[in-house]
Amino acid sequence: MGENLIYLIMKVSQLCTMIQDSIRSGRYPLETEAQKRLAELLQVVNKSESDELDAPHIQIETRIKELYVLNNYVPNIEHLPGIIEQDVLDSFKMICRRADRIKSGIHLDRR
Repeated sequence: MGENLIYLIMKVSQLCTMIQDSIRSGRYPLETEAQKRLAELLQVVNKSESDELDAPHIQIETRIKELYVLNNYVPNIEHLPGIIEQDVLDSFKMICRRADRIKSGIHLDRR
C-alpha cells in the first residue's frame, strides 16, 4: 500500500525537482571537483507525455548545459522512484566525467 500511495501522491516532475535539489544541496556526497562545480548547473526534467508515476512510458532527462542523458522507464518497475533517483545520480556523475574531458567546444562553466 505504501508504495502505491507514492504513485498517487507524487508526480514525476515533483520527483525530478526533489532529486535535482538534493544533488545541488549536497545531500549526496560529491566525489570530484567537477561534480562540485557542475552540481548547480544540473537540470532533471520530466520529458514524459504524462506527469503520473504509473504512466505507460516515463522519460527523465538529466542535463548539464549541452550534455544530457535520457532514461526511460515502464511503470511496473519495483521501487520506481528510488530507481529513477539512482539513475539520475549515476547519469549526473557520467556527465561530469565527460565534461571533465572536454578540451574545447562547449563551455560548461557557471555562466
